[in-house]
Amino acid sequence: MSRATHEPENDRSVNMCGLAAIYAKYNSGRNFAVTCGRMIAALRYRGPDQTGLYCSSTAALAHARLSIIDLTTGAQPIHNEDQSVWIVLNGEIYNYLELRKVLERKGHRFYTNTDTEVIVHSYEENGIECLKDFNGQFAFALWDTAKQRLFCARDRLGICPLFYAQHDGMYLVASEIKALTAAGILPSPEIDLRALDQVFTLWTTLPGGTIFKNIYEVKPGHVLIIDKRAHRQHRYWDIPFVPAEALAGKPLDALCEEMMALLMDATRLRLRADVPVGAYLSGGLDSSGITALIARHFNPQVQTFGIRFQERDFDEGDYQNLMAEHLGVEHRELAADNELIAEAFPAVVWHAEKPLLRTAPVPMFLLARFVQQQGIKVVCTGEGADEVFGGYDIFREALVRRFIARQPHSAVRPLLLEQLYPQIFKNERQKAAFRNFILQHASDMGSPLSSHLIRWENTSRIKRFFSKELTDTVGSCSAIEQCAQQLPEDFHKRDMLSRAQYLEDTIFLSGYLLSSQGDRMAMAHSVEIRPPYLDHRLFEFMSGVEPHWKVLGIHEKHLLKKVFRGMLPASITQRTKHPYRAPIQQSFNAAARSGYVRDLLSEQELNKNKFFDHSKVQALLKKVAAGASTSETEGMALVGLLSTQLLYQQFIQGNGRLDDTPLCWDLYFDKRETPLYH
Repeated sequence: MSRATHEPENDRSVNMCGLAAIYAKYNSGRNFAVTCGRMIAALRYRGPDQTGLYCSSTAALAHARLSIIDLTTGAQPIHNEDQSVWIVLNGEIYNYLELRKVLERKGHRFYTNTDTEVIVHSYEENGIECLKDFNGQFAFALWDTAKQRLFCARDRLGICPLFYAQHDGMYLVASEIKALTAAGILPSPEIDLRALDQVFTLWTTLPGGTIFKNIYEVKPGHVLIIDKRAHRQHRYWDIPFVPAEALAGKPLDALCEEMMALLMDATRLRLRADVPVGAYLSGGLDSSGITALIARHFNPQVQTFGIRFQERDFDEGDYQNLMAEHLGVEHRELAADNELIAEAFPAVVWHAEKPLLRTAPVPMFLLARFVQQQGIKVVCTGEGADEVFGGYDIFREALVRRFIARQPHSAVRPLLLEQLYPQIFKNERQKAAFRNFILQHASDMGSPLSSHLIRWENTSRIKRFFSKELTDTVGSCSAIEQCAQQLPEDFHKRDMLSRAQYLEDTIFLSGYLLSSQGDRMAMAHSVEIRPPYLDHRLFEFMSGVEPHWKVLGIHEKHLLKKVFRGMLPASITQRTKHPYRAPIQQSFNAAARSGYVRDLLSEQELNKNKFFDHSKVQALLKKVAAGASTSETEGMALVGLLSTQLLYQQFIQGNGRLDDTPLCWDLYFDKRETPLYH
């Protein structure tokens, strides 16, 4: 099937799809084609346009394609010249055109215009070291017939998901957990109670784990190799740390110039598409900056999309409209009212595949559906700016707490807290309580996890809703201690801000933000997100920048604001950060009185798994149904309880399987073997 080399007809490729793969140590006579077909059928919404399958006696690869370009030759799985290497890819290799030219000069022959085929030939040339050359967001499974080896990898920051499990000598790999359970090979799924404890502490499971027993996630920046010997996972990239003595020490203007060049190139690469690329515009600094780069330098007609909320405290519509007018772009809004949030929540949990503690993913799910209805398949987003440039309150708070801890009896230093959290200090009683709370944690500053301990302690309060059975099962197992055991060896050498950023990047970013609010919500509606701030070159560049250029005093993202000054209105660059959130109590009020919320949190349903204390849950439910004011902890508890019950209903009682709707296949078989499927 080798085809003649030809020049690309265009310079664009989009492969945001779903993948599935099987590897068996021993040929047991199983019909891999049928099994892999079940797996990929569960992911049809990720790639509704085309489905492909490769099958041999040892392995199978399947792909559901979101087709945008190269409709004739771009179908996956894709192979090399002699069909000894096959691959299925979810995601993008943004610098594939540059890599292709190099590979062609070395004699490699291409038969498609896709970025996927670049991976195949790069692997032929450099083996697993080829990953170092890729700039992109990706997850793939590559089958090497000569080595009888399944080579899987996930992008550096975990934008694209990838899961795996093993049973009875077989390995299953897929873009989502529901594809693994749909195979019909694994034992019935079970909730991992220690993982549930992690979620109710850290907001997510620790890297590598999932909420289900014996189902695992390939960690960001990691390779998974599966062959007859075993399976093994190793890291090929990590967020770098540069010691203070090795920092660049460049003037601020020079840093701004270099950073702008990187931002421009990251944005340029992510606009490579054969269809219109839209942009999410929230009205904050991050999305406004990316939209401005696109509109001013690449596409003045870019379409932008934003969310409006029924509750004024959550709404940023005025800033969205300000930016749209400033840039002269066509802006469209989705009204995510409270009833709509409650209605969509079960579907959001199905796609997130883990318990949630916020309703924030729901509007992103609704926005992706709205974007898809407008005929847009690709959008640039602002995810990652807070992580790489130092934008979160948790970073500023850690620095302020360290400053106070140096002189805990100072009457002046704690006043910085008032500037940090002015909304809290409007109330004298809250002011005194919060100040005392911070001072009580002064001793935490010696811990490598000090930046996040207060957040995790506050989150852990929702575990008071755990049943006695769950509490006894978890026992003395500590999610925080487990987190500490996973830290890199040089973690203690890092400065306070670098530690805080590393924890946020490796736990919250990939484990919660990019999954529950990013890829999973967008791909539920066949929409691809492209976050320019998550270009790994920006993380490597910012690791060499002095901490004070990230957070100057208590002012977050100083360097980024400096870069965008003059390009954005002052009201955008100077506004106080508005954390993205969505209503909780207001959304579930009606459903708590007479709807699925009340039903799922009933004594009858709670007794099916015995995760939560019925009497405490009922007291909270009664409060929500009555419209009484709830605390932040109670709001998080409500979402956590409800999402866990939904997950149990969908994946444990429902076994995480969809119907067996038949698909149309592009079939490929290893011609050196007798196909297992006829």
